[in-house]
Amino acid sequence: MTKISERIERVKDAISSTCARVGRDVSEIELVVVTKSATIEAIKEVISLGFTNLGENRVQQLKRVSTQIAELSETGDGDSALLKKVKWHMIGHLQRNKVSQVLPLASLIHSVDTLRLAEEISTSAAKLNLCPKILLQVNTSNEPQKYGVPVGATTHLAEQIETLPNLKVIGLMTMAPLTHNKDVIRSCFIRAKELFVELRGEKIAGPQFTELSMGMSSDYEVAVEEGATILRIGSAIFAG
Repeated sequence: MTKISERIERVKDAISSTCARVGRDVSEIELVVVTKSATIEAIKEVISLGFTNLGENRVQQLKRVSTQIAELSETGDGDSALLKKVKWHMIGHLQRNKVSQVLPLASLIHSVDTLRLAEEISTSAAKLNLCPKILLQVNTSNEPQKYGVPVGATTHLAEQIETLPNLKVIGLMTMAPLTHNKDVIRSCFIRAKELFVELRGEKIAGPQFTELSMGMSSDYEVAVEEGATILRIGSAIFAG
């Protein structure tokens, strides 16, 4: 086994054992492999192992790497069937002037936190005849340097965005603080889950509102315990 396949096995085992401990099914959880610091060879290996949901933080990097992967699928360099299945997730902050570049590439945008950004996505998507899926990014840690709608404003923003024609809100995304204090991390994830349940209960979003994107390399096991359906993991796979 290569180092990357060993690390992926380690992550998969941790997810499985956490699911078993809290009575969840592994099939409820999607692993998005964050490729931001990885070489194209390393990304190819991840895809060859069957992991085709890939995430990027920056628009330029998303454009560059998605183009390289698309070219590999055309040239037959690698498993072209798997390469063609790759879905890209835009997980970083998205500026309104970059929206039209991201829409043709991303299957899911995790980081929508203002009405103006959502309006730009809907307007640009209409021009491209698309209806992208998005997540609302919520700042459950209350850190001023973090992006994300404040917890108290999330319901109102969700109601406003639901009126836009060319996008689908399918869930929430949050980021916990970078800390070793698991109680602080857990409280952020619990708050996101409570908000998620609230929005579903009030039927503000439609039946497609099913995803909770939270948990990264340092805290994904806590995220699984607290109900995450999408994990965004990079360094635990690429950096050991």
